[in-house]
Amino acid sequence: MKHITALLSIALGTMLFFSCKNNTSAQNEQTDCQNFKLGTGVNVSHWLSQSDRRGEERAKQITKADFDSIASMGFEHVRLPIDEVQFYDENLNRDEEAFALLKNAIDWTLENNMNIIVDLHITRAHYFLTVEENTLFTKTEAQDHMVAIWKDLQKFLKSYPTDRVAYELLNEAVAPTHEALNNLEARLISAIREEEPNRFIIVGSNWAQSVETMQYLQVPENDKHLIISFHYYNPLFITHFGAPWTIYSDCRENVTYPGNLIDTAFFAGKDEKTVQEYRTQCGVWDKEKLFSQIKKAVDRGKELGLQVYCGEFGAYPNFVNKESRLNWYKDMAAIFKENNIANAHWCYKGDFPIVDETRTPNEIPAILLHK
Repeated sequence: MKHITALLSIALGTMLFFSCKNNTSAQNEQTDCQNFKLGTGVNVSHWLSQSDRRGEERAKQITKADFDSIASMGFEHVRLPIDEVQFYDENLNRDEEAFALLKNAIDWTLENNMNIIVDLHITRAHYFLTVEENTLFTKTEAQDHMVAIWKDLQKFLKSYPTDRVAYELLNEAVAPTHEALNNLEARLISAIREEEPNRFIIVGSNWAQSVETMQYLQVPENDKHLIISFHYYNPLFITHFGAPWTIYSDCRENVTYPGNLIDTAFFAGKDEKTVQEYRTQCGVWDKEKLFSQIKKAVDRGKELGLQVYCGEFGAYPNFVNKESRLNWYKDMAAIFKENNIANAHWCYKGDFPIVDETRTPNEIPAILLHK
């Protein structure tokens, strides 16, 4: 979500999944797979995704010390966004330097006794910020290319144990119809299952993994190695207040959470489109209202018999008063714990950081980890 406001107005502790058998080597050796653990995690963003850094600058941006830091705070998994443009040229030739960094990230995660989700965040045919330019759902060759990306990533990743590394098919998909996304995800799952019947795969619903579209998410029947994922950033007056890439960039008003977020006098002088967007995010917000929306994802998980995962949530460190921002985090953490929802904060060092440049944690990790 992070940068998307037009499209989108669990378990704390250890999550246990299904026991399984799986091929974990090129020789098709059958090995026992342990239960998959998620719990509370964090996104390591703007490194192998959404970044122009390359070479030494990229290598030094995130190091083993960062993964050690994440583990030392008590997080149980890492969600690692990666972009096609960093890993492949247009002919699907690998950037070996990027793959070396991916290997480092996975190894550092596993060495710290955390698990990891490799998230294909942005492809050349699909970027959640430039919806009108996406071709993933309009060109057959773009979907063929998407399958080829995952088949090649799988060659690199399949040697890792299925109880430690999971795949996320596509971040915040925006498809013209729910059926179009369901069909593409089914095709990708089928391609991965040819070699890995028991690899855990993260799938999301349409319109940027919104809770509002969870009811339309369909997955292959009898595949219990799937995890359904939603992202949650409501209300945007809390999570994106002052964020420079949004219509909330110029907000300087006091915001109160829980309660009536903002005085409607704030709307004076704003254009009609902006006011209309503001109205979807204002009014009275509290823990009950947050859960009334998140419950849609929880209910869909129960219907499908699959674990539910909040792969992204967070609040920009902006001009909203600190107490209200922390109150929102406390309510989110409580909802996750009370409803057994695994979750990953957006993010570690990026635009919604939980540490400073010296890797010193702010207040957020203690809230999320109930310390």
